[in-house]
Amino acid sequence: MDSVRSALSTLAFWLAWLPRPLVAVVIVALAVIIALSLHKTVRRLLRLTLAKRYPYALTVVQKMRGLTRLGLIVLALIVVVPVAPFDPVTAAWISRLLLIAIIAMIGWGALTALKIAADLYLLQFRIDTADNLLARKHYTQVRVLMRTLDVLIVLITISAALMTFEPVRQYGVSLFASAGVAGLVAGLAARPVLSNLFAGVQLAMTQPIRLDDAVIVEGEWGTVEEITSTYVVVKIWDWRRLIVPLTYFIEKPFQNWTRENSALIGVAMLYLDYRAPVGIIRDKLKEIAEASPAWDGQVVNLQITDCKQETIEARCLISAPSVGKAFELRCEVREKLVDFLQREHPEALPRQRTDVALAGASLV
Repeated sequence: MDSVRSALSTLAFWLAWLPRPLVAVVIVALAVIIALSLHKTVRRLLRLTLAKRYPYALTVVQKMRGLTRLGLIVLALIVVVPVAPFDPVTAAWISRLLLIAIIAMIGWGALTALKIAADLYLLQFRIDTADNLLARKHYTQVRVLMRTLDVLIVLITISAALMTFEPVRQYGVSLFASAGVAGLVAGLAARPVLSNLFAGVQLAMTQPIRLDDAVIVEGEWGTVEEITSTYVVVKIWDWRRLIVPLTYFIEKPFQNWTRENSALIGVAMLYLDYRAPVGIIRDKLKEIAEASPAWDGQVVNLQITDCKQETIEARCLISAPSVGKAFELRCEVREKLVDFLQREHPEALPRQRTDVALAGASLV
């Protein structure tokens, strides 16, 4: 470090014939250029060294590219600013900016390290499979906790940067000392943000919902597409998006069709005439289920659940490995059973009966 500063002092001596501000700019520019060149050279060497043997390490290096570049530039400026012939006021402002840059680098590094750790942890789980309950559980926990920690890291970084300014620090001390009405107003204003933040932590721990869960919210059926630090995006079956605050899933009841596993029993209702051959229809339902790739081989049954004035109510139960498969299987059962009844048992279809009584009329 001393040798570098000695070389910079020598350079400043040889450039003494130039105006002092221009000499300072030249020294700073040279330091930045050297830092960028060093960063580029080191990155190239690391890429050649790690590309084949350590691909994960190479990924980490690539994600840290911006942070390391800024770090080298800040380090170079820390070295050259005391040597460059800046006036005291300019040197003080540059030192303040370098301090803020160091704080921002620490926050940026924490965010990057958090993202890398989360990505490496999630590599062991596959969410693109049929039985992905465990994977969705871990994905949801990591994503929600990441967003919560991201918000906290950003807030702490901004607070630390603001505290480097004396007026802001004085205001912060006086605000904490006075509290009173100002503190009450700030607390009320921040209540929605804080409640959603704590709700996100609670959702990550207890997991009433997870990514890709099939839910019914506000009477709409859909899947959980995204969980942010303040709201949940539910993708409805017709591709609309329902935006719901995180606190909704803590304070209000909702339906989760895939809470324990993705398998689901689908229900298809039929309304038949009293002359319908129930046993034959039950056998046909089993035949349809066994021939369908959407059936999981567990549940298939037909039950008469009600007898009304003109029809009987038949409930077809069929199980499927996922919500989407269950919906497809229900539609397939309805379509094929209706077609079967139309072709082979039309007497099973509902009809209205009317008794016609002739009054004693005589024919002439």
